[in-house]
Amino acid sequence: MRRRARDSVTWTLPKGTPHPGESTEQTALREVAEETGLEVRIVEPLPSIEYAFAQDGTRIRKTVHYFLMEPVGGDLARHDHEFEDVRWVPFDEAAGLLTFQTERDLVATASTRLSRPAAALAQRTTAPS
Repeated sequence: MRRRARDSVTWTLPKGTPHPGESTEQTALREVAEETGLEVRIVEPLPSIEYAFAQDGTRIRKTVHYFLMEPVGGDLARHDHEFEDVRWVPFDEAAGLLTFQTERDLVATASTRLSRPAAALAQRTTAPS
């Protein structure tokens, strides 16, 4: 989770814009590394979130693709300093911190998926590209 106080204090999950030629998975891995300082691997896809916002008088629709990930290295101290605080928190604490309901719902989905039997999760595991 990351916290930014640019406009107001918000706690959100990492997300970002793809670089030209990047796959969705490559974008997710890069953004998590940049924003949190952690190296992660993708375990499985999670539901995408769609939303709209206005920027300079233009309405923008956005789809954010999320993945269940696990850390394999890195250090939170190396996070992008665009964010004043970055944390790795237990699922039960995330709901109380996250600003947006859509992200709280996503974390609940991830928690439910992790509570499945290990064999079912291992069958869906993918390696990062």
